[in-house]
Amino acid sequence: MSEPTGAARRRGPFKVGDQVQLTDPKGRHYTFTLEAGKNFHTHKGSFPHDELIGAPEGSVVRTTGNVAYLALRPLLPDYVLSMPRGAAVVYPKDAGQILAFADIFPGARVVEAGVGSGSLSSFLLRAIGDQGMLHSYERREDFAEIAQQNVERYFGGPHPAWQLTVGDLQDNLSDTDVDRVILDMLAPWECLEAVSKALVPGGILCCYVATTTQLARTVESIREIGCFNEPTAWETMIRNWHIEGLAVRPDHRMIGHTGFLLTARRLADGVEPPMRRRRPAKGAYGEDYAGPNADGGSGR
Repeated sequence: MSEPTGAARRRGPFKVGDQVQLTDPKGRHYTFTLEAGKNFHTHKGSFPHDELIGAPEGSVVRTTGNVAYLALRPLLPDYVLSMPRGAAVVYPKDAGQILAFADIFPGARVVEAGVGSGSLSSFLLRAIGDQGMLHSYERREDFAEIAQQNVERYFGGPHPAWQLTVGDLQDNLSDTDVDRVILDMLAPWECLEAVSKALVPGGILCCYVATTTQLARTVESIREIGCFNEPTAWETMIRNWHIEGLAVRPDHRMIGHTGFLLTARRLADGVEPPMRRRRPAKGAYGEDYAGPNADGGSGR
């Protein structure tokens, strides 16, 4: 039985073509690709790549300036934060939430719209495996090209489960019996009709939006279309802690707001969602409110 795509690049001694992440004594990271005969240069000296080729992961190398660097393969969260960008990336904290709460499983059939720089695509492909299907839609050709290069660099070549289409999802979506749909775009409400036709009953829609106005309009549009259960929305924040003996305190900086996530599940055909038991506060919508799409605009 052959190894899953990319697995061979994650274990064993360092090889030519592997990515290496160096950590200096101050905790700063430097990432490069191993090439025979090349040297890695820093302001603290240099060392030959050959010194790492064949060495086990977790080795320590010293530069000509006698500075020690720890050598490890970059984790996927490290990789997506350092890879070339066309659009902003989905941060690891949000990608992890998507994998968990959109319930991405091995073999899942997933549609993604808004590829950006390929960050979330890499996480999704690793989760669904070679037997799954990820069809990604990106309207900008330059972003799609960068994303493809980033994904193939991480997996060591094309991934057998990935298909990338340049164009708008609502105009090009032809997939059926889809288990999960992930929308990372400015106006996800524009895709709800197409998405509802592609998702299987019980399938999950997950949207990633940046602002409260986008969040509100997406939720109201999901309620209005009438074929999903009540959406759940949230955001995540990460705060690291400094630990030095008895000096245990939160770091002064944290990864705060990056975006909002929301999920909703596709109902069976012909089924109406149960009425919400908790009604909105009086005046929550305003006297002149006529629905999320009443203005006819795209919200962009």
